[in-house]
Amino acid sequence: MKLLAVALVGLTTPGGYHHLGAGTSGEWSGVSGRISVVDVAVRPNTYDFVASRFMAKRDMGGGRISWLEVGWAETGWSNPGKQRVYTFNTNTNAWQFYDQYPIKPGDKVWVDLHTDADGVWQAWLFWNNKWVLLTKEKLPVGSSANIEQYVEVHADPKKPAVRIDVPKLTVDNVQLKPTDGGPARYWREDVGTLTGTAPGQRMSRGGLCLDWVTRYDTWTAGDC
Repeated sequence: MKLLAVALVGLTTPGGYHHLGAGTSGEWSGVSGRISVVDVAVRPNTYDFVASRFMAKRDMGGGRISWLEVGWAETGWSNPGKQRVYTFNTNTNAWQFYDQYPIKPGDKVWVDLHTDADGVWQAWLFWNNKWVLLTKEKLPVGSSANIEQYVEVHADPKKPAVRIDVPKLTVDNVQLKPTDGGPARYWREDVGTLTGTAPGQRMSRGGLCLDWVTRYDTWTAGDC
């Protein structure tokens, strides 16, 4: 029975949130990069989702965190089975999808998230050879923030256990925008970075694994 239980755990994604990626320990004024699109297996009419995204955030204290994120996602509650460009921000606490920019497995999307000196954070998508503005928000974050690059998987804990398959996706060309207004630079090992794992240890969460190709501007993640 114990062996059977272990086998079943390996075949399911535990309920709740699972994150793979990295965050900066210091503050920056922006991030950009390219994310590949894959066909994941979320269940319709659930709160399952898979998102691959960049985020700018600040801990405001008192248990409150302010952020803006941009990337692509597939969700169980809205147009399930489709991969969609999206943003989410804590001013509205709502997902926003951009179906005027249709994407599909095999595509690669370039996104940019940054603020200028005014502290208005902007999310951009490179589409048809030009950058288009998705959204902008005056967050209480200010003109700099901690930056994250993550694949995020959520299995609806109110539904029966299931395996949420995530084929291997790639994130690359990740660059950070300094707070002093200087040119963007690649997110490399000399940037203070938090991964939640020991140096050299493979990151694994909820049946997913991450492999760094170049720390930390190029990586792959998906089913182990």
